[in-house]
Amino acid sequence: MTRTINGAEIARRIRIRIAERVAEAAATGPVPGLATILVGDDPASAVYVAAKRRAIRDAGMRDIHRHLPHHATQIQVATVIDELAADPDVSGILLQLPLPPQLDAAPLIDRIPVTKDVDGLTTASAGRLARGERGLRPCTPSGVIELLDAEGIELKGARVAVVGWGELVGRPLSQLLLRRGATVTVAHEFTADLGAVTRPADVVVVATGVRGLIGPEHVKRGATVIDVGIHRTPDGLTGDVRAAELDGIAGRITPVPGGVGPMTIAMLLVNTLQAAEWEAERKPVPA
Repeated sequence: MTRTINGAEIARRIRIRIAERVAEAAATGPVPGLATILVGDDPASAVYVAAKRRAIRDAGMRDIHRHLPHHATQIQVATVIDELAADPDVSGILLQLPLPPQLDAAPLIDRIPVTKDVDGLTTASAGRLARGERGLRPCTPSGVIELLDAEGIELKGARVAVVGWGELVGRPLSQLLLRRGATVTVAHEFTADLGAVTRPADVVVVATGVRGLIGPEHVKRGATVIDVGIHRTPDGLTGDVRAAELDGIAGRITPVPGGVGPMTIAMLLVNTLQAAEWEAERKPVPA
């Protein structure tokens, strides 16, 4: 039988650990704070931001939120980011994507100081990851690594296929895996023979946004399959993997929902606390 990786439970344990560390920090210093910025009234974005804010409050952190109207200008959003960047109570800043069409996301994201970039999406954060320097890593790729570690899957020397080359998951995840000693092969929309890339792999991570792309023809027996995709259908949520068809073939698999999703928010808490701790290191000790 294929083992289902319980991402919700792994995330729950991380959140408990973070809450304990926040409580300890609050006894001697300031409480970490996450600032979320929502532009417009996209229903899915509103749900995601609400979940992140709830998790922040549950962890005992400071919840700082800015909601701008759909017609907000580039300058208005930039001004809010700059204000939050200068606020000592803000440990991390998260600009919820996607933005309304009149806004250019890339320069707005790059206004977030690298020390407060809890999404790990700025150019500076990407550079630190590429160079192996200390920095905040993107939450979903970090969550995938945490899932694999929690399952005791040895990455050093493992063959890993990453299906998808997006800047939010595929690219940073590939770099994180390489730094853990994995042999990484990346497939994308121009890959001629997808199965030739994925079948030899010990671990297959799928983040394409293509529902049901991966099936038994792509996975060797006993491999671990991590499904990052999420799609709403009349029958409920599903992923990039045809999970039912892999039962008895894959050794381990993440469900949708309840797999990678909860880990993304858990790693957001980890990054917010990490940002606060690193900021405390930089501050001079009072005489």
